[in-house]
Amino acid sequence: MHTIKAAVCHTFGAPLTVEDVHLRAPEAGEVLVDLDAVAICHSDISYADGGWGGSLPAVYGHEAAGRVRGIGAGVTGLNAGDPVVVTLIRACGQCPSCGSGRPTGCETPYDGDHGPLTTTDGGKLHQAMACGAFAEKVVVHHSQVVKLPEGIDMAAASLLACGVITGVGAVVNAAHLRAGQDVVVIGAGGVGLNAIQGARIAGARRIVAVDMNQEKLAIAREFGATDGVLATEDKPWRAAKEAMGRGADAVLVTVGVARAYDEAPRYLAGGGRMIMVGMPHTGAESRYEAANFAAMGQALVGSKMGEAVIRRDIPWMVDLYEQGRLKLDELISGRWRLDQINEAIADTKTGSAKRNVIVFD
Repeated sequence: MHTIKAAVCHTFGAPLTVEDVHLRAPEAGEVLVDLDAVAICHSDISYADGGWGGSLPAVYGHEAAGRVRGIGAGVTGLNAGDPVVVTLIRACGQCPSCGSGRPTGCETPYDGDHGPLTTTDGGKLHQAMACGAFAEKVVVHHSQVVKLPEGIDMAAASLLACGVITGVGAVVNAAHLRAGQDVVVIGAGGVGLNAIQGARIAGARRIVAVDMNQEKLAIAREFGATDGVLATEDKPWRAAKEAMGRGADAVLVTVGVARAYDEAPRYLAGGGRMIMVGMPHTGAESRYEAANFAAMGQALVGSKMGEAVIRRDIPWMVDLYEQGRLKLDELISGRWRLDQINEAIADTKTGSAKRNVIVFD
């Protein structure tokens, strides 16, 4: 049993509390990882604010990197000291989704109330998203980690666990973008910038970023956007179509805002796909006229975690990063200590940060 520091959510919407908690040793199929970095994702914030409900008290955080320190029975291919990315994608390998090559849809449930975390008096402490990485250490299933090359910056590597695979994967795995096609990315935050990178890497002809903030549109161009459109314009889809000379083959909605989903189909070309990435709060609804999709041969496609197969996609992305073709360091807006996590969350909520990262000594 380890006593570690973790940022605990006791009440939705309240600041997290950094406190001592207990973490048990890894059991069969699990690994213990000492964390070097964990990034703050908007999904963590949505959970902590109560946007999707859930069990409390809880430890959030799911975008992490560190070194393996302990290995449970039956785990192969990993050794103590190995640098790894830690993701929330827990795959049993046996269910129909895993068997068909879609581990992000694993159908085997996980009970975070009875995971490796407990309070110091032995009480329930929910391991959120099968990860609980707002902490000094984690114990996770071996399917959730991917080995990294030595020497990679761990803060940069942590971004591969969620924001990067979600954005790049949405383009490559969900939209199946082909070279020469046109793309609109709605939202130029962390995931949106990675969708833009994915479109650039996939060989898109035009990549139009749409955002409420002119400064973020300028940043989007640094990551590969060819054009930028302010979402505050009257009928911004007209400006996007003017930039492309047509509608988009793929429109990626990377913000969790229902209104963005309402407007997204207006950017599409005939036969285009709207890729649904950002997650609005529970109960938020969008409306569509179904006949338009049928008549134009268009599609609505959900994309969970970029439909990533992490042991295939993360090594590919690491290689792109090492070649200088995938930006990771440039995504980091700030590095914070664990005891500064509430300040880092507040900074993230302003919308100005690409990714804030908690780093551990």
